[in-house]
Amino acid sequence: MLSLRSVPLAPLTTMRVGGPAARMVSLEREQDLAEVLASADASCEPVFVLGTGSNVVVGDAGFPGLVLRMALRGIEIRREGERVRVDVAAGEDWDPFAERAVAEGWRGVACMSGVPGLVGATPIQNVGAYGQEVRDTIAGVRVFDRRRATFVDLAPSECGFDYRASIFKRDDRWIVTRVSFVFDCERLESIRYPELSKALGVKEGEPAPLSRVRETVLALRRGKGMVLDETDPESVSAGSFFVNPIVDAATAARVEAVAGQRPPGYPAGDGRIKLAAAWLVERAGFARGWSLGRAGVSRKHALAIVNRGGATATEVLAAARAVRDGVRDRLGVTLEPEPVMIGCEW
Repeated sequence: MLSLRSVPLAPLTTMRVGGPAARMVSLEREQDLAEVLASADASCEPVFVLGTGSNVVVGDAGFPGLVLRMALRGIEIRREGERVRVDVAAGEDWDPFAERAVAEGWRGVACMSGVPGLVGATPIQNVGAYGQEVRDTIAGVRVFDRRRATFVDLAPSECGFDYRASIFKRDDRWIVTRVSFVFDCERLESIRYPELSKALGVKEGEPAPLSRVRETVLALRRGKGMVLDETDPESVSAGSFFVNPIVDAATAARVEAVAGQRPPGYPAGDGRIKLAAAWLVERAGFARGWSLGRAGVSRKHALAIVNRGGATATEVLAAARAVRDGVRDRLGVTLEPEPVMIGCEW
């Protein structure tokens, strides 16, 4: 294993901000993980696992420890009756895997087409889009347990999946090395998201061909600058910067009274409502294209904070905090960030 020193992190993230990593190792074999972590833990060296850098904000001072580049590769497929089980190494790119799932007729991930990042990151964030969440098809997650210094295979019930959350996101004890999926073999996807059903021309709950779902989702994401594109300055972001807030009915009613319009919302159980963060951002006065210095709200989607060119992490976070504070002060809802903060505080 090659260990590199003072590696710039900004070029390795989609936000293009951040200082260097004190040390970096590319992890290409699962068996090397225990050795690398034993060395880091013995010297009390902080550790961070980096994939494609699509859901992180790295501070300007960088990261004062070890950055593990996840490079484990491999996909294994086996039939289980009418279903198929697919074991995917954490370093495989997510969208090519989603594209293959659609081509093979594996139902359950077409709506998450175009999501940037690695397969290993999807259970950490419980990635979701257009009415689907990755936990719906996950059959197990293989992790290295740093506390016990051993590999463990966790069932979905042990992963603590929640809206954009899991035990892996809340605790750096676990490092994901493989994700197992179980898919129904069916070339139709039930559509459960209003924007997608409208774009497809089908009613909510009705099916649509997997290939058409993928094409439509990619078109919708491109229109919002949510597909990584070196030629599109609006995609220089960490994706959706804010999580859609889940509030009680009283809070939703207050937002409606202040805004003079019912906010878009979806039932979230126990009488709670998931509000659309992008709608809140715009109603609080932050129009698409709003800027604070060299960072600001995307011209294509109010939920993305973009680096307009040469911004620092400090500038990006200042713009994001200004949006957060404005939504809180004007509408009474506090937005929480979706990206992982490395070497910086929210």
